[in-house]
Amino acid sequence: MTTSKDFSACVAQYDPNALPVEAAQEIVRQWAMPRASNAQTERVSLHDALGRVLAEDVISPIDVPAFDNSAMDGYAFSGAALARSSGSDTIDLAVAGTAFAGRPFAATPGAAECVRIMTGALMPAGCDTVIPQEHVTRAGDTIRFAAAKIRAGQNRRLSGEDLAKGKPALLAGRIVRASDLGLLASLGIADVSVHKRLVVAFFSTGDELRSVGETLSPGSVYDSNRYTLFAMLKRLGVETIDLGVVRDDRASLEKALREATARADVVISSGGVSVGDADFTRELMSSLGDIAFWKIAMRPGRPLAFGRLWSGARPGAGKPALFFGLPGNPVAVMATFYFIVREALLAMSGAAHQPLTVIRARAAEPIKKRAGRTEFQRGIATREADGRWSVVTTGSQGSGVLSSMSEANCFIVLEHARGEIDAGEDVEIVPFDGLI
Repeated sequence: MTTSKDFSACVAQYDPNALPVEAAQEIVRQWAMPRASNAQTERVSLHDALGRVLAEDVISPIDVPAFDNSAMDGYAFSGAALARSSGSDTIDLAVAGTAFAGRPFAATPGAAECVRIMTGALMPAGCDTVIPQEHVTRAGDTIRFAAAKIRAGQNRRLSGEDLAKGKPALLAGRIVRASDLGLLASLGIADVSVHKRLVVAFFSTGDELRSVGETLSPGSVYDSNRYTLFAMLKRLGVETIDLGVVRDDRASLEKALREATARADVVISSGGVSVGDADFTRELMSSLGDIAFWKIAMRPGRPLAFGRLWSGARPGAGKPALFFGLPGNPVAVMATFYFIVREALLAMSGAAHQPLTVIRARAAEPIKKRAGRTEFQRGIATREADGRWSVVTTGSQGSGVLSSMSEANCFIVLEHARGEIDAGEDVEIVPFDGLI
């Protein structure tokens, strides 16, 4: 089992007091292993599969389409008629009947005949080509069309061209989307094997915190972090355990950490990971588990503790759970969640790698940045007339300015070694759409 002692050898720039973001992400990847036990999977119906992670490949039991069919409304005929036209500009065919979706034309048309056919209808015997109805003129039971309008084999969907029987339709690790449900239904599949939901316990720490509905006293504030954490966790499809607000004393925090470790796969706290007199998280991590790092060269996001806790009387005993001790400032909670925590939760859920969307944009104004740390500034991105994206910051980048997250539509990602950014320089942005 990996411990913090291993990292100086296997992770570049390992410094638990000031870890670069890329090194922190690599450490988290090493610890966040998928749960492989069959006991961690279950079968669910399609109605319950949305957002779940497939535990095994879905193999197509049939060809899709199951038969050759028409891709549009028109007239089906044998492409050999084109070769027999002998260079004639037009082709005349007699209409032998009509094929509807679900009601095939049962006979075999002759060499100089065609069949009126609707989209999705079974191709009549001997027919391999469909001329769209808008390209023909019809007089009674005869159609005429220009030979140049069609090639043999056009507008026919072949059996199995979408999915072949016995081939994978969806791969293990895929997070099931709405389109996937339709695909599964088209295969006649009623249920799928998925990973059981990852269980994540979370809480906030601080004597100053009050929950929504409570009365604020002098010096107290409402706890917003639990609500943003809840929302971000739900977006990832995990099962959540909200342990509320934990007071700033060692006994309360130890009780919360032990309870969370016993009940969950991952424990997330916000606040209480600094070096203040009332911050006990780091001390307890040393006695309950193993610390990988506790400071990170990231703004916002410092301090951030990461490691493993154990539910037993000593480290290594009982049930393990990964632990993320996030900062107390609201924006820092969201930034660290998306750039440090998110990938780990997806990996432990059995999901295939789901990288964040990164777009190049032009800085529309100078951006202040200090080299030696990665910064995730809140930005407002817009599409310019030339099709390129440009971005400005939301102004103050204080990690307590939660309103800036509502105002912004992206993170501006400024690399560790980068300094001040001039107007017109390219930067990377991560859009909020579909994320927050």
